[in-house]
Amino acid sequence: MSTIPVIRTREEILVDIMQTTSRLYSIRDKDILLERILTEARQALIADAGSIYLIEGNTLVIHNAQNETLQRRLQPGEKLPFRMFAFPIDEKTIAGSAALTKKLINEPDVYAISPDKSYKFGNGSDIATGYKTVSTLTMPLIAISGEVLGVVQMINALDVHGRIRAFTTDDEMFLSLFAANAATTLMHASLTREMILRMVHMAELHDPRETGLHVHRVANYAVEIYDRWAFDHNVHRHEREKFRDALKIAAMLHDVGKIGISDSILKKPGKLTPEEYQIMQTHTWRGANLFQSGNTVVDTLSQDIALRHHENWDGSGYPGHIDTATGEILQYNDAHTGAKGLAGNEIPLGARITALADVYDALSCKRVYKEAWTDENVQEEIRRLRNIKFDPEVTDAFFEVLPRLKSIHERFSEPSESHGQKSKQTP
Repeated sequence: MSTIPVIRTREEILVDIMQTTSRLYSIRDKDILLERILTEARQALIADAGSIYLIEGNTLVIHNAQNETLQRRLQPGEKLPFRMFAFPIDEKTIAGSAALTKKLINEPDVYAISPDKSYKFGNGSDIATGYKTVSTLTMPLIAISGEVLGVVQMINALDVHGRIRAFTTDDEMFLSLFAANAATTLMHASLTREMILRMVHMAELHDPRETGLHVHRVANYAVEIYDRWAFDHNVHRHEREKFRDALKIAAMLHDVGKIGISDSILKKPGKLTPEEYQIMQTHTWRGANLFQSGNTVVDTLSQDIALRHHENWDGSGYPGHIDTATGEILQYNDAHTGAKGLAGNEIPLGARITALADVYDALSCKRVYKEAWTDENVQEEIRRLRNIKFDPEVTDAFFEVLPRLKSIHERFSEPSESHGQKSKQTP
C-alpha cells in the first residue's frame, strides 16, 4: 500500500472546507444533501469510495454509497445498485464504534486491525462486489447539541499516482471540520423535510391513499428518471444538480392541493360523479396556489408540478388552460366540455416526470380499492401510454432506470409488504 499523501497546506484545507460548506448550504433536500456531503468529502480527500449512514433508533442505516472503481465497470449513465441495510450501534463495527464513542477512527488497513480493538471489518461487501477495502477514515456527524446524526466513512485514499494510501493527519483534520459543518447543514435539511412531511400528513388526513411512503417513492422515482433523462440530453452538471434538488422536494408536494378538497369526495368509496370529479380536479390549481408567493426554484417547480402533473402528452389531461388563481377556464377544448389541455412540451418537464412516477407507484402498490398490479402488467400499461399520457423520452428514461425504481419501491415499501423489511448486515 502506498503512503505518498496528497500534500495540502492548512490554509488550503480551510479554504476547501469553506467552499464545500457553501455548496452544501445551497441544497434543500435531505437525501440530495447526503449524496453531496459524501461526494464533496470524497473529492476533497481523494477517496475512491465512501458511505454515509444515519441513525434511526438504535441502528445505523445506509443512505448513500459511492465507489469510483465499481462505477467504471458500468455503462455510461448507469448507477451502482443501492442495497438498503442497517446494523446496531455498538463497538463491533467501525461505523458503529465511531457513532457510539463520537470519535474519528482511522484504519490504514482494515484487514490488519489490531486484535485488541473491539471492532472488526466485515468483508461481506468486498466478497460480493470483488472490491477490496484497504484504508478507511470514519467520522461521526455530530450536531451542535452533541447529538450524533450519523456517520460518514471514506474508503481507500488515493495518492497522486492513483495508488491506495493511508489517510493522513491532514485528512483527519479536514474530515473533522467538514463533518461539523455538514452536520449543521443536515439539521437544516431535516427541518425542511419535517415541514414537507407535515404538509403531506395534512393531505393524508383527508385522503387515506396519500401516504408518506407514497410521496417518498414518487419523489425518489422522479429524481432517478430525471437523472437518466438529463444524461441522455447532456444536461450540464450544475443545471442537473440544481434541478434534481428542487424536483425531489416539489415531487413530494404534488398532491398537497387535496387539503382543499372535501372529505366526502376524497373518502368516497365508490366512483365519483362528473360533478365530484370536476371538484377533485381543482386540487391541481389549489395546490399550485400555495407556492405562488415564492420566487425560488423550489417554489416554481412545486407550482408547476402541483398544477400540471395530470396533464397528458396528447393534450387530454387537466386542468389545462385555466386561470390558476380561480380555476376559471381561459381556453375551451374542441368539444367545449372543459379547458383545453396542455400537450407535449407545453407541460413542464418536472410535471411530465412526476406524472409517470405517480402512475407507476399507483399501479404497482396495493390500495384500498385495488390490488397491486404485476410488474409485467405495469410495464405493459406504461408502454401503452407512451406518447399518449406520457412523454416518450421520459418513458424511455423510466425503462432505463427501472431496476433502480424497483429498489426504491422495496426501500419505501408499505409495512404489510414482507420485502420491505430492512436486511441486517455488518459492513
